[in-house]
Amino acid sequence: MRRVVYQGKKIHLAVESTRLPDGSDLEREVVLHPGAVVILPLPDDDHVCLLRNYRFSVAETLLELPAGTLEPPEAPEAAAVRELAEETGYQARSWAKLAEFYPSPGVMTERMYLFAARDLVPGDRQLQAGEQMETQIVSWRDAVAWALDGTIRDAKTLVGLLLWDRLRGSGR
Repeated sequence: MRRVVYQGKKIHLAVESTRLPDGSDLEREVVLHPGAVVILPLPDDDHVCLLRNYRFSVAETLLELPAGTLEPPEAPEAAAVRELAEETGYQARSWAKLAEFYPSPGVMTERMYLFAARDLVPGDRQLQAGEQMETQIVSWRDAVAWALDGTIRDAKTLVGLLLWDRLRGSGR
């Protein structure tokens, strides 16, 4: 049984009770999240667009791929187009869905949808109030090195970079 104890703008917090196979009862807190998109913007085969993004929750500026929360009933494909334009100003002529994954299934229901965006056309960003981010075009080689050496610590960015690097290497 799931009982919502807090309703926020983007998330809700619930307490979920269940009976385990051994007959014992278990109660856990669960963050209910509508899902999100992650975009891998590729200006060309040798570069990627990252964001320097200040994250209040960890009080740090992180290197990240553009991303954003779904606005139900918005489809992930539409959210990806919207978020890429808002955060980078780019529009992409070519899109490919790469993966779906759960960033923290121990506590959250959030599912992330990862897309590659290619054949980019520059435009104006439309940052939301409170967003403090700057775009940075970096070489693919540097981005992967930073993923491997700990410079990039954001999970969705690690997934996107390392998955695409593997796909590139396999010729897909």
